[in-house]
Amino acid sequence: MNAWIRVTAEAAVPEEGEVCALITRCAEAVLAREDLDFPVFIDVTLVGDEEIRRLNTEYRGKDAVTDVLSFPMYDFCNGRPQEPLEKDPESGRVMLGDMILNYDRAVQQAEAYGHSPARECGYLSVHSVLHLLGYDHERDEPDRRLMRRREEAALTALGLTRT
Repeated sequence: MNAWIRVTAEAAVPEEGEVCALITRCAEAVLAREDLDFPVFIDVTLVGDEEIRRLNTEYRGKDAVTDVLSFPMYDFCNGRPQEPLEKDPESGRVMLGDMILNYDRAVQQAEAYGHSPARECGYLSVHSVLHLLGYDHERDEPDRRLMRRREEAALTALGLTRT
């Protein structure tokens, strides 16, 4: 897979290098499983509660803190593009979109769910990349099940199981 995942931390992230490497590995794993036949680029930003709330309000009209936001550049449906894709002339890659991950919320959720922050960041990364590829757990029940199967398969392959 010819993917470039750029991860930038705008919030305080303990062990930032390891977290960024994990997010990159998770994104690359999803993209490899999707068997895309074109090189891609995803921009990931790690933020805190305040910034993700601002973005959630501005772009989704929801004045609430959330764990991850996905901003796809193109219209995909279940991994298949629904419109022509354009490669960036400089990089030769297709910009899939942006992922905004709330590290503070990931740590809180990991504690609540009884697993590690690494597993939660991995899950949120997998979840967001699938959204960038047009998977949607809110569209209908068959699509919800499909997305959940894709998430679990990727997380299992990465060794980020719930146990």
